[in-house]
Amino acid sequence: MRFKKRREAFRALLEGGRCVHPASVYDPISARIAENLGFEAGMFAGSVASLTILGAPDHIVITMSEFADQCRRICRAGELPVMVDADHCYGNALNVMRTVEELETAGICGMSIEDTVLPMQYGRPRETDFTSVEEGVGKMRAALEARRDPGLAIVGRTSAMWKSTVEDAVERIAAYEKCGVDAIFLVGVKTRAQLEAAANAVKLPLIIGGAGPEIMDLDLLSENRVRLCLQGHQPIAAAYNAAYETMKALREGKKPSELAGLPAKDLTAEVTRNADYERWIDAFLGGK
Repeated sequence: MRFKKRREAFRALLEGGRCVHPASVYDPISARIAENLGFEAGMFAGSVASLTILGAPDHIVITMSEFADQCRRICRAGELPVMVDADHCYGNALNVMRTVEELETAGICGMSIEDTVLPMQYGRPRETDFTSVEEGVGKMRAALEARRDPGLAIVGRTSAMWKSTVEDAVERIAAYEKCGVDAIFLVGVKTRAQLEAAANAVKLPLIIGGAGPEIMDLDLLSENRVRLCLQGHQPIAAAYNAAYETMKALREGKKPSELAGLPAKDLTAEVTRNADYERWIDAFLGGK
């Protein structure tokens, strides 16, 4: 598949002047819905991947190949530019290089690499620790070395603004900028002071996740060079809630014809690209 056009569109978002909210996507149909609704980009998060692939919480128990396979399914479904949270890239700097190779060929447009020590550590299973700045820089440099398409955005990610200190976060993002990443992803920025500290520390585009209500204003975010601001991952939660309610109703005796919340036939046809398949049947299988 050709990914140049969508990667150029994603780069234009990073280099533009406005912040947008990406759609949280988790499978081919959710990505198509986001594209049809006009979202500028999709976000496939590690926590969402754990839910989608394993039905498990976000404890980094999926494998890199499982994650890459789902990225490939999402990216082949349409032309939506997709950014992914690649967590710690499943190991050290060499694992980062392998992860970049797999995700780049899967079709993603941007990937974040975080400096959290993952997976959980024995004896400290619920503690958040960070790699050294030097190890973080090594991972970022390895990602840039492994990248073959310069259109793929490599994004340095840290939760230090939330789980450590502003000073620690500023040191980390400045180091990641210096080594050549394309953007910075900050998790847990809650206050205007934190946001402005980050914007003043680097010149790169910013991506924000887990933002506090104080800064959830697109004008404010845009002024501080934020180009993507996640709103959470409600679509997959709504999807499994709908499945639960539907199955529960059927189990309790409700007739299929009485169920609420089912999609109209034209929506199903749209998200499955039924018209394309009908055209191919006629063109290649003697349908007409």
